[in-house]
Amino acid sequence: MKNTFRFLTLTALLATATLTGCNDKLDIEPVDRIDSAKALNTSADVEAALVGAYSALSSNRLYAGYIQFTSELLGDAGEISFVGTFTQPREYIQKTVITNNTFAAGTWLDAYQTINIANNVLANIDKVSTARRDRVEGEARFIRAALYFELVRLYAKDWSNGSPQANPGVPLVLSPTLTLGATNQVARNTVAEVYTQVLSDLTTAEAKLPVTNGFFATRGAAAGMLSRVYLQQRRYAEAAQAANRVITSNRYSLTGTYAEEFTTTTNTSEDIFAIQITSQDGINDLNTYFSPAQRGDIEVQEDHLNLYEADDERGAFFDDVYTLKFDNQYGNVKVMRLAELYLTRAEANLRAGTTLGATPLADVNRIRARAGLSALTSVTLVDILKERRLELAFEGFRLWDAKRNNETVGTLAATDDRLVLPIPQRERDVNPTLVQNPGYN
Repeated sequence: MKNTFRFLTLTALLATATLTGCNDKLDIEPVDRIDSAKALNTSADVEAALVGAYSALSSNRLYAGYIQFTSELLGDAGEISFVGTFTQPREYIQKTVITNNTFAAGTWLDAYQTINIANNVLANIDKVSTARRDRVEGEARFIRAALYFELVRLYAKDWSNGSPQANPGVPLVLSPTLTLGATNQVARNTVAEVYTQVLSDLTTAEAKLPVTNGFFATRGAAAGMLSRVYLQQRRYAEAAQAANRVITSNRYSLTGTYAEEFTTTTNTSEDIFAIQITSQDGINDLNTYFSPAQRGDIEVQEDHLNLYEADDERGAFFDDVYTLKFDNQYGNVKVMRLAELYLTRAEANLRAGTTLGATPLADVNRIRARAGLSALTSVTLVDILKERRLELAFEGFRLWDAKRNNETVGTLAATDDRLVLPIPQRERDVNPTLVQNPGYN
């Protein structure tokens, strides 16, 4: 039977764990304090908390939608259009985000809530049975690292924009927050400090995670996320090595056709990490906004459709102005898939002047063949970046690729302050140590 995630906040999760120990009365804990000694007593308690972290990770304000379409809308330069009535995503695509944008605030809040659950798991890792301890630690570190990577990209300047050692990133909170108050007010760490923590967590996660782990985080997922981080930092040799570890594990394979990857309700052979959506539980907000069967708020423009070659199956995977990638309401949200790793290895090898695992030409032609295209006889960086743009379209890569490649976004330079989300005003109201990003009042 396919397992599912239920969304549990940290408070609800720990309160539930506490209440299960009561026999004939209900002990209600204060809402501003969590007694973790009571809540996380056993290995089963800690492992239940880990499931709660996955559940929180699958929030539509995180990997079930907002993280991906924020990058697509904020990074758009005329290839898509937002035609809905919500003002928050319209601010994204118009690059006029305000400090009380509720979508930006929601992603920040849910990310830190999820990180806090992971921190609780890690703080109690000694209670997990020896046989499962490495796996549980690896999964919690993967979740924490993935979210800190998303937060520092969303709410801080890019690694290559100025000095990462000086630029403010996001607050690093690495231990559980059990009480609410002034003691929880944490200033922003630098961009470099956040990246250092992300790399540390992911490196540990890769070493501790198993090769197979159901639909939970695996060794391949950790290595794949490492390749993303290294690529964003322009550390091409390390990016190629991490991507190559995933590819040569032979754990994953491309689906037979491009459409096959997106028309199933279960994980495919290509999926390295995906958020699980079912008819009983979960929200796929990529389906909500991109599919005409739902809101249909995001329409694809001719500027994007004209990028595909005539025989490209990816160019045919549209319903007029809508991509079919997210047309399945109960389709899992693909956070990472093998095609990305082939393209990362190709780009990183080309930039580094290496052929680790395969030549850049071979990797690009593998992706083109699956799309029904003829093989190239030579490959340039422009070719690789175009394949990446088409293969991974609307999956949350647009803004980050534009920034790391120093591309203009419409009339805006990649370093423009308007391409960085504001620190949510609600957070600064309760935590005055949070310095606001440039360009915002």
